[in-house]
Amino acid sequence: MSGQRPLPAGAQVRLDPPGVEPARCDAAVIGCGNLLRGDDGVGPILVRRLAESGVPAGVRLVDGGTAGMDTAFAMRGARRVVLVDAARTGSAPGTVFRVPGEELTDVPLHLSSPHAVRWDQALAFGRWLLGPDYPTDIVVYLIEAGALVPGTDLTPAVRRSMERVQKMIIDDLAKDSRDG
Repeated sequence: MSGQRPLPAGAQVRLDPPGVEPARCDAAVIGCGNLLRGDDGVGPILVRRLAESGVPAGVRLVDGGTAGMDTAFAMRGARRVVLVDAARTGSAPGTVFRVPGEELTDVPLHLSSPHAVRWDQALAFGRWLLGPDYPTDIVVYLIEAGALVPGTDLTPAVRRSMERVQKMIIDDLAKDSRDG
């Protein structure tokens, strides 16, 4: 729109109408990926398994799918965020990477296309968008994909790793609920 001035750097953007606040929760577990591409669906599949097995009160489960920009909005109101996605690093399929949020502070906000947003870009966008409401406790679990073939299930190595990560997340969430 012509005639509009850009917001000054550091300006707060109001996301909600006055008096409306995002739903608060102790933790949000967000699974990212494409269910139609084999191992790429590990994040959403893990979130569905967590929904079936149950999580402590105060935990919000989010199927982030392939809408990376929505991941930033899904973090709103959460004290803690656990993000799960597939990775392609060249490691053995099923390799699990646990990346603490402290290591993700310098992720640049560079979106080549709003339709192709990776998990790290979603976190950078969330940091910019949410400002002081950005969660302070974030951990990312990445599971090395073996096959990204459309129409296939998870490979056995990725399925085993997903089950291991599910247990790690449940244990962490249960510990948080006991400590908090």
